[in-house]
Amino acid sequence: MKPPVGAYVVDTSTGRVGIVMGHEGPYVQLRPYGGGREWDADPRAVRHATPAERLRAATAYANARSRGEVP
Repeated sequence: MKPPVGAYVVDTSTGRVGIVMGHEGPYVQLRPYGGGREWDADPRAVRHATPAERLRAATAYANARSRGEVP
C-alpha cells in the first residue's frame, strides 16, 4: 500500500499512528501525531488508521502536552 502524503496510518509492526510525510525508496516516511522524529515503515506493514485510532493518538498527545512531556 502506498498511502498519500498527509494520510493517517498505523504502522502495524510497531502499533504507532503516524502521518505520511513522504515516500523514500521502498519505505513510507511517517511522523508521530503532534510532531516528532520521523521513522521509516515498510509499506506492507502500513494501513489506514480508523477514526478511533486517530482520536486515541490525539488524546495521548494532548495528555502528554498537558504534563509537559512534549512542546
